[in-house]
Amino acid sequence: MLQSIDLRTLRAFVAVAREGNVTRAAEQLHVTQPAVTLQLKRIAAETGLSLFRRTSTGLELTQEGALLAAKAEQVLAALTDFGQTAGHLATRVRGKLRIGTIIDPEFTRLGAFLKALIESGPGIETTLRHGMSGDVPEGLRRNDLDAGFFLGDPRDYDPVAEISDETTTKLFYGRELAQLTYRVVAPPSLATFVRGADWVQLASLPWIGTPPASVHNRLLARLFTDLGLRQNIVSQVDQEASMVAMVRTGVGLSLCRDSIALHEQQAHGLFIADAVKISTTLSFICMEARRNDPTVVAAFDAIKRVWG
Repeated sequence: MLQSIDLRTLRAFVAVAREGNVTRAAEQLHVTQPAVTLQLKRIAAETGLSLFRRTSTGLELTQEGALLAAKAEQVLAALTDFGQTAGHLATRVRGKLRIGTIIDPEFTRLGAFLKALIESGPGIETTLRHGMSGDVPEGLRRNDLDAGFFLGDPRDYDPVAEISDETTTKLFYGRELAQLTYRVVAPPSLATFVRGADWVQLASLPWIGTPPASVHNRLLARLFTDLGLRQNIVSQVDQEASMVAMVRTGVGLSLCRDSIALHEQQAHGLFIADAVKISTTLSFICMEARRNDPTVVAAFDAIKRVWG
């Protein structure tokens, strides 16, 4: 029983069930009316059931016919899903993706980004390499990274680069994600000297410095150089948490992201310089020459889904 019912028969049965008319069903299936009629006779004979009753406007499903039509719809839907899954598995991106990460994962939406990447490219194996912002373009140039987050101005690593949303540059391709504001934080003991001070006045105060790869270093070095000033660095660290900790102990001033500066002011009484601030950009970048690599394209698609 039912051995001769194939997909063409099921499609004809479902089409007539939907349309209630053999002629319209035949037009939908791009076959002749007699062919559809033959398929209906075949399924009726195989099941031994009366599936339709004639009405003044066409054909109407019987109770048994309605139950079988629902099952037939499920079979065809499962077949469609099977084909889509097979096609996705055959064409999905496979490979390894080395991603440079910076600052805290909550701010870069790293978890949501990796989730979106897994959903769109389940065949991609990811490796995360955390470091300072300047490590990312250097890692890309050495082919140690495939893509990564970057803070600051890419012209620090490519004299002709100007990354903005969907902008192509000589060496790097990037997507701008967000604008960040950095504030100067100071221990309470230096509040009197920092209040109302401009960059010229702040330069001579003790500062906690950072390595050249740090965005703090690049922002301040460019600013003080343009002003013809020399920053008074008394200590150097390579992590934002360490910088803030040293400010708390009274060592000197430091740059700090706006949100962290406000938290430190409320939680630990640090003073925020009220007359100065610096803005910079968070981007996701890769080498321009590799922007069309399938794994890199998948990474930028995931970034777009997460950041909009």
